[in-house]
Amino acid sequence: MRGRLGGRECLHVPSCRFGLYLALRHWCRPGGRVLMSPVNDDVIFFVVLAAGLRPVQAPLDPRDGSIDPAAVPESLWSGLSAVLTTNLYGNPDPAPELRAHCDARGIPLLEDAAHAIGSTVGGRPVGTWGEASVFSLSKHTGAKTGGFLAFDDPALRSELTAARDELLHPSRTSAELAYLVRPYAEATVRGLRLVKAAHATLRLLGQQEREEIRMPLRAGELKQALAAAPGLAPFHSWVRVDMHDYRLGPGPGRLRRTERLLARLDATLAAHRTGTERLLGTAWARGGGEAEPGARQRGAREPGGGEPGEVQPLFRVPLLVEDRDEAIAALARRRIVTGYLYDPPLDTYAGELFTDLSPDPGPASWFARHALPVDPRRAGEVIETLRAAGVRPVRYGDDRG
Repeated sequence: MRGRLGGRECLHVPSCRFGLYLALRHWCRPGGRVLMSPVNDDVIFFVVLAAGLRPVQAPLDPRDGSIDPAAVPESLWSGLSAVLTTNLYGNPDPAPELRAHCDARGIPLLEDAAHAIGSTVGGRPVGTWGEASVFSLSKHTGAKTGGFLAFDDPALRSELTAARDELLHPSRTSAELAYLVRPYAEATVRGLRLVKAAHATLRLLGQQEREEIRMPLRAGELKQALAAAPGLAPFHSWVRVDMHDYRLGPGPGRLRRTERLLARLDATLAAHRTGTERLLGTAWARGGGEAEPGARQRGAREPGGGEPGEVQPLFRVPLLVEDRDEAIAALARRRIVTGYLYDPPLDTYAGELFTDLSPDPGPASWFARHALPVDPRRAGEVIETLRAAGVRPVRYGDDRG
């Protein structure tokens, strides 16, 4: 990872959410305000709260769900303590612009690169623009565990390592066995087409807990947890969702499997890039209102969030469809599962008691409602299924008013 990030220090952590908490606690003082995307995993929202910080929801570009710096009022910039990117589905946030805003105000830029381990922006890898960045090994590699906290200053390594080790729970034999058995259990029940059994297996392993897209907020309990912030313990029931081992020290079996999967990353990224390019050539990828497949989105940025002519190896490609639920049902009939939905946006989900609302919530709400994130490695099946089902594309503004 150090080689991929131009020599940045990389500290292994048990999960991306754990690494993000570590970064927030180091670079932000409790009580600060952090600009973040409202179209994001609710776990990340609770990690920000656990660090003793106030989330501030940013306006988004409705074409790819990235933060729109130009739509952030000056009055909002002036009160921030940090900016946290999302790089949703691997589409990069405009890190050069956000870096300039942070530098002008002397605040840190922190990059959540969980979906963006192979993405680039401004000619540099995502994760090299901020004071710190966090990566997940649960996504592109499929390791289902582990991540990295990357940072620019080698002098911080000892301090951050000590902070990590203080927060870690010791490795447990039972957890290691469950982790090593999980791929075989999932493969068996899915191979037998036992969909309900597959979901039950995931729930048993603590990997699938949400009944709906968002977990229950539990406002009364959350207010009590806020009074005890910062700290992971008061927020444990929210932060652990779908990953109970998020702060568990890795055992040798877990590390060996992670290393083996990470060694295949370049081939995996190539497969994601090929599928992404194919999906971006469809009508469902023209959510910005462009007339032709492959037309540019934000200025010089191409679909997929990169430089002109560049296609990112997106973790998921967010197709923009008129009726997302209809599309999900059509894919499900082909046993193509749609995950990584973040609807409603976090300000609608949490309300102004727990977050500062976006100054322009419309684009985020529209994107969250219409985005259909699909695995680019199954591009052919997805395209065939959506065409056969008559799924219609949608452009921003088509269904407003």
